[in-house]
Amino acid sequence: MRKESLAFLEKLLDAPSPSGYEQPAQRVFRDYVAPYCDELTTDVMGNVFARIAGKGKDLPRVMIVGHTDEIGLQVKYIDDKGYLYFAAVGGVDAHLTPGKRVNIHTAGGPLAGVIGKKPIHLMDAKDRETVVKLEAQYIDIGAKDKKEAQKLVRVGDAVTFESAFTRLAGDRVSSRGFDDKAGCFVVAEVLRLVAAGKKKLAVDLYGVSSVQEEIGLRGGTTSCYTVNPDVGICVEVDFATDQPDVEKKHNGEVALGKGPILTRGANINPHLFDLLSTAAEKEKIDVQHTANPRATGTDANVMQVSRNGVATALVKIPLRYMHTPVETVSLGDLEDAAKLIVATLERITSREEFIPR
Repeated sequence: MRKESLAFLEKLLDAPSPSGYEQPAQRVFRDYVAPYCDELTTDVMGNVFARIAGKGKDLPRVMIVGHTDEIGLQVKYIDDKGYLYFAAVGGVDAHLTPGKRVNIHTAGGPLAGVIGKKPIHLMDAKDRETVVKLEAQYIDIGAKDKKEAQKLVRVGDAVTFESAFTRLAGDRVSSRGFDDKAGCFVVAEVLRLVAAGKKKLAVDLYGVSSVQEEIGLRGGTTSCYTVNPDVGICVEVDFATDQPDVEKKHNGEVALGKGPILTRGANINPHLFDLLSTAAEKEKIDVQHTANPRATGTDANVMQVSRNGVATALVKIPLRYMHTPVETVSLGDLEDAAKLIVATLERITSREEFIPR
């Protein structure tokens, strides 16, 4: 991966962006894509739209989207001793939180804290087998009492897990927030590659970094209404099944380093799927396949049913350890996803081609 792209990925992952608090990461996205687009806007919800105009008139509008929000926590209550009680933003696993380092994003900047845990020596056998509910867990910021804590933290402050971008063996990398900053990264790289191309596309391209996906596909819903696309490609992550404790019968055979995933099912336009498959074959890009017969639970779901309907597809990145602070991907899969989408955009000629015959 080119060093500038890798630096952008690290910076994007490092920026805090729990649902509803995405703007630090959105600023990173805007700064990176600004040189590559003809128009750059942000709506009232915080979705970012980067447009590259195509060559011609009355061109089909194509929207590619990845959501920038990540799971996290939010401060709900400060007790008399200065401990912070919290609620989940998105799907946080209560098994994982005790003993974790966190950052509370306050008006004065990030503040370090730790999620406390009763020592195992003081737990009886039953307690050791029980998961402590999130509402009973607490963050220790070192404050001596409520008054001191309130000088530093406000109820409603967002919290993220402390997690450094880590290089593993080969091209594997680990961090919090790859769900779905992996998708945001791919969207940005598509814009960069299209801008660097020798020929203008026969589509008006909108690269969107959406918000609040983890709490109900909200930014995807409003951004589709704004763009009003004819064709849409959502870039998301999907469960890798090449780790020891995941059942392949649930999600198929999906591995890191074997290329992006193409999903088939009711959420996916057959012709757009065929275009992606043809592009992969012609460009010699390895892809994997999964089946999803119902709604996909991604921005592709709301995109498909926006206004009078959108020809929609999903390009997914294999991901290990979803919704943990150590989500793991292959850099090669990210690069191939961007190349695949660009090759597919080059093959789109009209909006009518996506209507079933």
